[in-house]
Amino acid sequence: MTDAPDIPVRVRPEIAALPAYRQGRQAGAEAFKLSSNENPYTPLPGVQEAVAAAVEFNRYPDATATALRERLAARFDRTVDEVHVGAGSVSILAQLVQAVSGPGDEIIYAWRSFEAYPWLAVVAGATSVTVPLTDGARHDLDAMAAAVTPRTRAVIVCSPNNPTGPVVRHDDFDAFVRAVPSDVLVILDEAYAEFVTDPDAVDGLRVLGGEEFPNVVVLRTFSKAFGLAGLRVGYAIGHPRILDAARSTTIPLSVTAAAEAAALASLDAEDELLARVREIVDRRDRLADGLREAGWEVPQAQGNFVWLPTGAESLAVAAAFDAAGLIVRPFDGDGIRISVGEHESVAKVLEIAASVVRDLPTGHSGRRIA
Repeated sequence: MTDAPDIPVRVRPEIAALPAYRQGRQAGAEAFKLSSNENPYTPLPGVQEAVAAAVEFNRYPDATATALRERLAARFDRTVDEVHVGAGSVSILAQLVQAVSGPGDEIIYAWRSFEAYPWLAVVAGATSVTVPLTDGARHDLDAMAAAVTPRTRAVIVCSPNNPTGPVVRHDDFDAFVRAVPSDVLVILDEAYAEFVTDPDAVDGLRVLGGEEFPNVVVLRTFSKAFGLAGLRVGYAIGHPRILDAARSTTIPLSVTAAAEAAALASLDAEDELLARVREIVDRRDRLADGLREAGWEVPQAQGNFVWLPTGAESLAVAAAFDAAGLIVRPFDGDGIRISVGEHESVAKVLEIAASVVRDLPTGHSGRRIA
């Protein structure tokens, strides 16, 4: 245990050294918040009414979110036991990591990827094994498979990759899972699946359509496309016994009745959802194309965000956006993630982006212009 003088009790040293999760900065009334990959639309029709009708603050929610699990099972032609619901997909990810790993075990993931992955491994007592992205900010699945050792307990694949944007291709993922020992958990994190338009992208539900890959669990969420980020509800689909292990680590009653009701109502409004998703995808593609035309090197964008590989200039470039009322998400030393926000924000992002790209050093990885 650590004896750090600024902590009044003894804490695990790795926890004391671990920085807390840092969400995208909040925006003032006059700024566009493009830092957290939130859906810019208000809740779908009927959602707020369903939430209001479900609220009985003196009663506990259904601990297993049975109605939502039944609905998702029917939607994806699975059994109810093959569906697990949690307070956001990241909470299920934490449950899975804790269920399969502990001190001396290893968790493999690409880097840079979702910033929660490192601390999930630390909290479980496991060791992170990071595999660098390839050119184009993609997963290097061959290198990830080669990194598996007898100590490996789980491999996390994020598609589309947050924060860089590219997808993992379906055939590549199949080959990867075949190369991984069948007793190693493969977690396919598809938080942005609804925004994907690449026909070659992996589809976790198609992967789970047969019996070949029982060690794969697919994660999805209602936070992004469905616009329920503030209610915290996500789900996993996979082998019932793997999900049982995750359920054993769950904080009881963490999915509220309001969240379950909102998710069910959102599924009822799927037509409106898909129309909104198409608009966000169109906005994303226009934003990515405009950034490339302005001189930026932008990798494939398949989520509801784009990535600028600004490297050492990340904080300085983010400050230029900030000064213009555009709150973006810098990752110091790597790049900047810009969420697709309101329609009015696109032109402003392109304006500021064009004004700063020429300030990057000649030969910079984020600069397409000579």
